Amino acid sequence: MLGSTISRQLSTPVRRWASTATASSPSSASGLRINSDRLLETLHRTCRWGAAHRYGDDPTETGMARLCLTDDDAKVRRWLIQEAEKLGCTTTIDQMGNLFARQPGSFRSPAPMIAMGSHLDTQPRGGRYDGILGVVAGLEVLRTMQERGFRTLYDIGLVNWTNEEGARFPKSMCSSGVWAGATPIEEAWGLTDIFNPTVTLRSELERHGFLGSVACSSDPAMGYPLGAHFELHIEQGPILEEARKSIGVVCGAQGYRWLTITVTGRDAHTGTTPLAARRDPVLAASKMIVASNAVAKKYSALASTGVMKLPRTSSTNTVASEVTFTLDIRHLQDRVVRAVQDECLETFAAIAREDGRGVSLDWTLDTDSAAVEFDAHCIAAVQDAATHLVGAEQWMKLTSGAGHDSVHTSQHCPTAMIFVPCKEGVSHHPQEYCSPADCTLGAQTLLESVVNYDRRRAEMEQ
Repeated sequence: MLGSTISRQLSTPVRRWASTATASSPSSASGLRINSDRLLETLHRTCRWGAAHRYGDDPTETGMARLCLTDDDAKVRRWLIQEAEKLGCTTTIDQMGNLFARQPGSFRSPAPMIAMGSHLDTQPRGGRYDGILGVVAGLEVLRTMQERGFRTLYDIGLVNWTNEEGARFPKSMCSSGVWAGATPIEEAWGLTDIFNPTVTLRSELERHGFLGSVACSSDPAMGYPLGAHFELHIEQGPILEEARKSIGVVCGAQGYRWLTITVTGRDAHTGTTPLAARRDPVLAASKMIVASNAVAKKYSALASTGVMKLPRTSSTNTVASEVTFTLDIRHLQDRVVRAVQDECLETFAAIAREDGRGVSLDWTLDTDSAAVEFDAHCIAAVQDAATHLVGAEQWMKLTSGAGHDSVHTSQHCPTAMIFVPCKEGVSHHPQEYCSPADCTLGAQTLLESVVNYDRRRAEMEQ
């Protein structure tokens, strides 16, 4: 991979948080200056839709529970459409509910727009920066350009991707995957609510009026192609903070796979059934989860279980009939991800035969996201922006440990990402935090990167 470092989970205590960005805005190569107050006010105002898990007295000290296509998600989507149209943008919604807002450039070119994209949906116990900052910052870039009468050469715009988190409908980067041709749309439409199998992603798109008529595709003949994709995001790890760097120039993303494991046993009375006569799926699943951790360590990879479900009919004095659990495997190299998966499944099969009369084992591969490298021209546009804004010593190259919609867009258009620090590397948690200075610097870097790439694009296409 191009990046020399990878976002990782924090295993040791972190020093007291201090923003790496300066309080005042740095000089701007474009001559434009992000309105920091407006950026932050907009971000926090939109978080009233889905605010949850309060942890402090300040109005902004809440986490978020704005799962995809809930009523709160529908409200913030409608708000975003209205704000984009106020700026004179043309808005389009495709068959997966992805929103594309397009602002014309001075060339009036029919070429696909340069997009700033991320997502507005959150985890059930998420924060107010993951994804949200990228969308709101993109809107602020468009606002800044409009009020200054600044036009890019090519059309630029904003994208809100549907179901990036995969928290409610379990497939991460879902709609960008459909757009990229990695996921069949019928499969995505058929995803069911993790706690209510009678609700599908398509039924919720229809309920809220977001089942658009444009094909969810990068194919210019039928869908909505993009000329480039830039995504601003919090790092979701501690590397920038520990290195005391202000900007991460993201050069790619590690590969990962999501699996669902189903372990089937047999109901039995806990007081009258000897251990040797049991088929206990909870015992087996527990051993499997522990074993996955050992396998991951062996390969210097990551393996995690985030969901474990038992039937509603389970009771204290009954051996459960079935257990399902998720397995998330990640590494910089695809071959290592496959090796961890293969060894985990082999180990799971052995565990299934260990206790009592054994259990049966089944599994499905839900998500397969290969490691990617981002576009050299887009990376250079971000590097130049970061160097001008904070100096060559204050940014660093990174490889993303998390999946993002940019992983899918990179397969069909030039793509790069910008990371800003988050407090103690914490994300997917109510107390996720990015300082106002770092939010502003990230938005300014996004603006400058888009302007840089717009000019490079004109030179390349002459």
